[in-house]
Amino acid sequence: MFKILTLNNISPVGLERLSRESYEVASEIQHPDAILLRSYKMHDMEMPATVKAIGRAGSGVNNIPVERMSQAGIPVFNAPGANANAVKELVIAGMLIASRNLCQAWDYSRGLEGEDAVISKAVEAGKKQFVGFELPGKTLGVVGLGAIGVQVANGALALGMNVIGFDPGITVKRAWEMSSDVRQAASIEELLAKVDYVTFHVPLVDATRNIINADRLKLVRDNVVILNFSRNGVIDDEAVVDAIDAGKVYAYVCDFPSNLLKNHPRVITLPHLGASTQQAEENCAVMVAEQVRDYLENGTVRNSVNFPEMYMPRNGGFRLAIVNENVPNMLGQISTCMADAGLNIIDMLNKSRNELACTLVDVDSEVTPTCLDHIASIKGVLKVRAL
Repeated sequence: MFKILTLNNISPVGLERLSRESYEVASEIQHPDAILLRSYKMHDMEMPATVKAIGRAGSGVNNIPVERMSQAGIPVFNAPGANANAVKELVIAGMLIASRNLCQAWDYSRGLEGEDAVISKAVEAGKKQFVGFELPGKTLGVVGLGAIGVQVANGALALGMNVIGFDPGITVKRAWEMSSDVRQAASIEELLAKVDYVTFHVPLVDATRNIINADRLKLVRDNVVILNFSRNGVIDDEAVVDAIDAGKVYAYVCDFPSNLLKNHPRVITLPHLGASTQQAEENCAVMVAEQVRDYLENGTVRNSVNFPEMYMPRNGGFRLAIVNENVPNMLGQISTCMADAGLNIIDMLNKSRNELACTLVDVDSEVTPTCLDHIASIKGVLKVRAL
């Protein structure tokens, strides 16, 4: 029986993928085998020694101490793409809201007073201050072409927009998913000089912090609309507000309210709604629950932010899953331990990612606790399990 600790409310649709016969799932549980969460901040959390996996029902993992988990041999799973459509729709909505001044117009209408005839007259007199512009023919820049960025790019093309993308690390899979009509920029600077709107879909790391700053804002076209449904910190908010006040930037739409932003007349802030749809929450929960289950039961690794991808079909016999530091002669030492225990290897898969390596081994007979202890005692072995 595996024990799963939930630190946030996880959609029941996802938890249903963890059968009651094999899994105990609760928000308070001792000695968990895995942890599922959404936005809970784990950085100050003392990690139980029994934890073998962490699953984030979402894409960003800034709330998880990934490096510390790597050092402990614990994979961190996320759900890339599960919320992509939800975020795409919000980006498109953000462009429409900003272009048509909908929030400002709504505020104006809600402030009207008097008889209906008076209100009607005020509407006709006041609507000219909210004249906007349409999306077809405008150019959108998409920075970050992962699952979300690709959907945003394709969606904008369907609306008649021109699209320029920038992502030096785009994967082959995402490139295949993206329309060939999306033009490529060689740099952010090149992209910024050509767009009427720019949206960001990147993680918050050192390379992306304040990716839009005062210097880069000098490069943009007048009246550009900036959208950030990625991460707080990707945009230098003060620089953007200064650019709005100077008449350079038309509007800023983001998911991260602050005292600086929330009352500015040309800024629209939303309460982190990017993935806040029932469908996205269910998709994320299903994806991460299945990934954690497959890792606990089979050692399979899919969509981990710190472990290599691992999949080996079951070949009968008994399976060992080993996580170790990526240093020379680890496989030799592990194989020697198994040979000393009289285990014959049926199949083996070994992969590495940065400082970590993982090995799946199917053997012809049951692995004894003594053999597991010997492997665990090898310097550099972080985790070893008999599955």
